[in-house]
Amino acid sequence: MAEVTVVGAGVVGLTTALALREVGHRVRVLAAERPERTTSAVAGAVWYPFEVGPREKVNRWARTTRAWLLALSRAVPAAGVDVLTVLECASDSRPPWWSEAVEDLRCVDRPLPRGAPFAWEFEAPRVEPALHLPWLESQLDRPIEIARVERLEDVPGDLVVNCTGIGARRLAGDTTLSALLGQTVVVAPGEVDLRRMYGDERDLSAMFYVIPRRRELVIGGCALPFEGDVPPAADPGLRNAFLERARAAGFRHGPVLRDAVGLRPFRPEVRLERAGRVIHHYGHGGAGYTLAWGSANDVVALLGAGPGRRGG
Repeated sequence: MAEVTVVGAGVVGLTTALALREVGHRVRVLAAERPERTTSAVAGAVWYPFEVGPREKVNRWARTTRAWLLALSRAVPAAGVDVLTVLECASDSRPPWWSEAVEDLRCVDRPLPRGAPFAWEFEAPRVEPALHLPWLESQLDRPIEIARVERLEDVPGDLVVNCTGIGARRLAGDTTLSALLGQTVVVAPGEVDLRRMYGDERDLSAMFYVIPRRRELVIGGCALPFEGDVPPAADPGLRNAFLERARAAGFRHGPVLRDAVGLRPFRPEVRLERAGRVIHHYGHGGAGYTLAWGSANDVVALLGAGPGRRGG
């Protein structure tokens, strides 16, 4: 088995490391930041394909990851995965492009918040990053090594897996990769049902979602182009807009607990390919938790390919 170094300690990097370890590879994780300081730590982290492609592979990865997360929700409470009933607003009754990834998708045409004429209802895993990221780390054989990587070519190991998210703009010279700013506000539950998630992305300029966790709610959100690689401070104007949308939709939440800001690594398609001893695995957009296990399995498959072979 190979000595593999995974670069990056967000959900994609840690999940990839776990998948490689489970098939017997010797894995180390090297990252510039601890998991709790990555974009994955501030994600809404509900299963939902958002701002990601290509569709055929996304559906396959999302279906595989959903099954894995559902199994974790039943067997490993410490992994921080629960199952919610999701209500996702729609402008018409055509199935969403990701419908092949989920069973029992149901069309709803009863009166809905924000005047939506339809919605799609389904069961989806929701992950608590503050529990799931430490659980993933606990499955590794070695502690995460914190260091800034300047060149992938200098990283030790038989093979290197580049899971650096937005950092791949620098490390891989990828000009197709861009940052989408996400901001949310975390609030106490108040009177909101913690078993159900509500989402509405019919208008991305006023997108809205309420994602319950075990003891709090995540209210958002936005997907705004951003030039830098370091998230800015939370914008109070965005926070107020999210809270106003929640009030208008009838959600009686509790007090504000904190803001959360992160940069989604977006490109037209997830990059999952091998170039020599480097496997690139990044660009999951707003769907890192939705795709991580499925795409990590494709990384495992690529380790059996010869140098220079392309995949993904």
